[in-house]
Amino acid sequence: MSEPKFAACPSALTPWYGHILRVRYQETDSMRVVFHGNYVTWFEVGRTEWIRSLGINYKALETEGLLLPVTDLQVSYKQPAVYDDQVAVYTRLQDCSPIRMSFQSVVCRVQRPLADELSGNGWISEPTGELLVQGSTTHAWVNEDWHLTRFDRAQPDIWKLLQELRALPTSS
Repeated sequence: MSEPKFAACPSALTPWYGHILRVRYQETDSMRVVFHGNYVTWFEVGRTEWIRSLGINYKALETEGLLLPVTDLQVSYKQPAVYDDQVAVYTRLQDCSPIRMSFQSVVCRVQRPLADELSGNGWISEPTGELLVQGSTTHAWVNEDWHLTRFDRAQPDIWKLLQELRALPTSS
């Protein structure tokens, strides 16, 4: 596995990672708005891109027998997204212990200039755009037998990276 780095994170003042999506027709329901369950999928997309942006190969972690299932999910719906909207899924590490991680997620409707900016490297100091949904997920590190696994022992280099990231100042 390659050594993880803050490959895309330009400074300690940018704790959120934003990923742009465009609402597809099949993601909407009969009311022509995004079906509520799709936001949970978008949270997962945001986490995946957040992990990838740090240079961590999640697929390699799974191959090594480390899994990170969701143990808790919180979602608060503010406004709906509709077909063809451009949305940014913002993700950041909220908390991290040797056996659990939690992430904050925010979905905002965004316009083209911001979408282009996020497509560059994704790191941003605060979510911007029209707030649609916010929430959080908590995960537990487990092995292939679904027994809790201490991530700090299983992956000390990545653990150190996560601790450094968690220590970054945030403006919220």
